[in-house]
Amino acid sequence: MLSTLRNAWKVPDLRKRLLFTFLMVAIFRLGNNILVPGIDTAALKNFTSSGTLFGFYDLISGGAFSKFSIFAMGVIPYINASIVMQLLTIAIPQLEQLSKEGEDGRKKIQNYTRYAAVAFGLLQAFSSYVIIYNARALTNPSDKLTVFLIMITVTTGSIFLMWLGDQITAKGIGNGISLLVFINIISRIPFQFSQIATLQTTEAVNIVEVVIFIAVVLVLLVAVIIMSLAERRIPVQYAGKTVGNKSFRGQTTHIPINLNNSGVIAIIFAMSVMQFPATLAQFWPTSKVAIAITQGKFSPFKESSIQYSLIYFLLILFFTWFYTQITFKPDEMSENMHKSSGFIPGIRPGDYTAKYIEKVLTKVSFIGGVFAGVIAVFPIIIKGYTNFGGLQFGGTSLLIVVGVALDTLRQMESQLVMRHYQGFLK
Repeated sequence: MLSTLRNAWKVPDLRKRLLFTFLMVAIFRLGNNILVPGIDTAALKNFTSSGTLFGFYDLISGGAFSKFSIFAMGVIPYINASIVMQLLTIAIPQLEQLSKEGEDGRKKIQNYTRYAAVAFGLLQAFSSYVIIYNARALTNPSDKLTVFLIMITVTTGSIFLMWLGDQITAKGIGNGISLLVFINIISRIPFQFSQIATLQTTEAVNIVEVVIFIAVVLVLLVAVIIMSLAERRIPVQYAGKTVGNKSFRGQTTHIPINLNNSGVIAIIFAMSVMQFPATLAQFWPTSKVAIAITQGKFSPFKESSIQYSLIYFLLILFFTWFYTQITFKPDEMSENMHKSSGFIPGIRPGDYTAKYIEKVLTKVSFIGGVFAGVIAVFPIIIKGYTNFGGLQFGGTSLLIVVGVALDTLRQMESQLVMRHYQGFLK
C-alpha cells in the first residue's frame, strides 16, 4: 500500500487528486469540531454510551453525534437512502428498468437517492431533537427556536457532506461517501488506545490482558482482510463463433462472487432490528413496556444476554442470505450467459444453470453470514465477559475500514495502470 501511494504521488494528476482528497478530509474533520449551540454535550455523551443504536451512529460519525457538531448525522441519511433505494430498485419494475438504461438511468436513480437523503435527513434531525430533549441535553428547553435551529443545522451539514463526498469521488481518490465513514472510524482509534491505557493505569486490566486483546484484534483484522479478498469463482466457457470472414476462438472466464459481499449490510440490518426496541424505549423510559425491554429477565433485547447474541447471529445469517438472493439474480445471469453463447462446464443451460448458481450463492451466503455473525458477536462477548467493555469496538467498523481501504487501493492501482498505458502509447 505504501509503495502504491509513493508511486501515485509521483504522477502529477494523481498527486493533485490526493491533495484534493486531503483538503476535503481536512474540511470534514474541521466541521466535526464545530458544535451546535445550546447542547449539553456531557449529558448527550452519557446517553449515546448506553448501548443503543445511537452508539453505533456516534461511532461511524467519528464522535460527532455525542458532542453534537454540525456534522452530527454524518452521511447516515444518505446511507439509509441508498439502502432503501437499492431495495426499491429490485421491488419496483420501473426503477429496475431504469437501472438497466446505462449511465443515464444510474444518474436518475442517484438523483432520487439524493432527494430521499434530504427527506431522511429531516426525519433524523427531528428524531435527534427528541433524543436530546429526552436526554435532558438542552441548555434552554423552553426556547421555541431550538428545534428549528437543530434541524436546519444538522440537515444542512448532512447535505454538505453528501456534496463533499461527491466531490471526492469526482475529483479525488476513492468513493467519497465511503471514505468519509472510513475517516470517522479511523479517527476514533487514538481515543480507544487512550481508553485501554486508562484501564491499564487504573489496574482494571493487566498488561497480559492488553497484549492478548491486541493480538486477538489483529487476528480478526487479518481474517477480515482474507475474507474480503476471498471469492468463489464460477467457471464459464464461451463457444467460438464466426462473424463474416473472421473466426473467434472460445474463451474461458469466471463469475466472481465475493464471500463477504453483504456482510456489512446484513450486520446493519440485524443491528437495527435488535436495537430498535431498546432505542424506542429510551423515548418512554418509565413505561412498563420499556422497562420490560431494557430490564426484563428474559428480554431478548438486552445486549448482555445470551439470547440476544443468538438471535443477533441468526438474523445476520438470514439477512446475508436475503441480500445475496436479491442482489444476484440466477435467472437473469443464466439468461444473459445463454445469450452470449456461454455455459458452465458440466451444467446444462437454462434452468439447470440457474439452479446451480442459486446453490452456489446459498453456500457462499452461509459462509459469509457465519463469518459476519462471528465478527459482530465477538465485541458483545468482549463487552459482557471481559474488562474491556467500555471500548467502542465493533465488527461492523472493522469490515467497513477494511472494505473501503481495499477499494481505494484498487482504484489507485487502476489509475496508475491507466497512466502507464497512456505513457506507453505516447
